[in-house]
Amino acid sequence: MTASESPAVSAPGVRLPSAPPLALLLDVDGPVASPVTRDVKPDIILDLVALAAAGIPVIFNTGRSDAFIREQVMEPMIAAGIPAGTIIHAVCEKGAVWFSYTSAGPGPIHVDRGLAVPAAYGDDVRRLVAEDYAAHMFFDETKRAMVSVEQHINVPSADYLAEQKLFDAEAMELMARHWLGVVRLDHHAPNSDDEVDYRVDPTIISTDIESVRLGKDLGASRAVELLAAQGITPQAWRTVGDSRTDYAMADWLHHNDHPVKHVDVRPADGVPSKPYPVLTAADLGLEPTVIHDDAGGAFLRAWREALDA
Repeated sequence: MTASESPAVSAPGVRLPSAPPLALLLDVDGPVASPVTRDVKPDIILDLVALAAAGIPVIFNTGRSDAFIREQVMEPMIAAGIPAGTIIHAVCEKGAVWFSYTSAGPGPIHVDRGLAVPAAYGDDVRRLVAEDYAAHMFFDETKRAMVSVEQHINVPSADYLAEQKLFDAEAMELMARHWLGVVRLDHHAPNSDDEVDYRVDPTIISTDIESVRLGKDLGASRAVELLAAQGITPQAWRTVGDSRTDYAMADWLHHNDHPVKHVDVRPADGVPSKPYPVLTAADLGLEPTVIHDDAGGAFLRAWREALDA
């Protein structure tokens, strides 16, 4: 880790809770949770707790549901010993759902109902998966605003990705039957009013069907608002993700004059030119084969060690 990556403090042993040297805005699938096992390594949990205990704001910005965060992240962090009074924020479903938690457990769940996919469409997708795709994927019943299907862990990736293309095409057709405008990658299918309100967003392990207003940029905005409500303005941000869409976190922060560096834990997709620094595992002296939660964990560990130095 370079000297510029070391979070500085104003004086030894002195921290300014209202202006921490760093805040972390973390995608979950990939950088924190394994895309293979879908759980979080104990070492990552310990580093997250240590960073939060040191006064570094930890905010998750994910397409996952609040239920997933509670089970895979919150409960292990509480078991590892979150200090009393430490608040962790989770922005879920790409900004449609958010909540905070402490050592005592989760607070209220907030849902922006105006960003939810129509329930009738979700019911049709549930039936579609049950009838035609259940061998490869399952309908995520924990989502409150998005409609998501996910690869079964025991299904080979290549097999899932082949079925995903078929499913996505049918999901697009269903949108038309519901008179809804939709986009998937470069394919736009507007409704009768020439509007596109929803997006079919494929990942390497799932497909999210969501409002076009959702995204990691909305999650970043909510993260800043959550910290501001606590009277916290970080001196700098680190955003961490494993896909091109995760750059929207850093894009929003940079556009709104927040100093930021983005960490890409799967740079094989290609690192775009950005007006802010982009870091990869190579910046820690690691091999290109170190990706996903191995890379995410390495950065968390480096930031923790820099605070302890």
